[in-house]
Amino acid sequence: MRMLAVLLTGVAVNAAAADMTSPLVEHVRAANARFAEASAATAEGYTAIPCVDGPDGAVTGVRYVNQRYFKDEVPAIGRPQALTYEPGDDGRLTLVAVEYITFKGPARLENQPYRLVAAPNRFGRTPFYDLLVWTGRPISDALICSAMYFE
Repeated sequence: MRMLAVLLTGVAVNAAAADMTSPLVEHVRAANARFAEASAATAEGYTAIPCVDGPDGAVTGVRYVNQRYFKDEVPAIGRPQALTYEPGDDGRLTLVAVEYITFKGPARLENQPYRLVAAPNRFGRTPFYDLLVWTGRPISDALICSAMYFE
């Protein structure tokens, strides 16, 4: 069985590993290549939410969320609900993760199951399903951002 580079809301699961060349990761990268620049996310209706998780209140990432896509009942690889960018030393944002969220489940994307986030949860939400696919650098070096990102 090939291991996938998938992180689910900040918690790695046993089926996930740092194989950044898995078919799912490659498909997610290809389907979302248009978001290499954060301006493309904004143009498509995503809203930026800074993640202040670093020491001294440093911004460790910026999550872009598309509220319209939360209404999607069926996962679509090219319509992620959230995108996570990491700021570089020069201020340039680099896309490092693509997140899929649905309130109908159990859900799967290319046979990879979403994780159920039961209620109560850190977002104060009803239960939902999520799948976060790391498309940038390996998980061990990647940021984990826990911001409230949907209404």
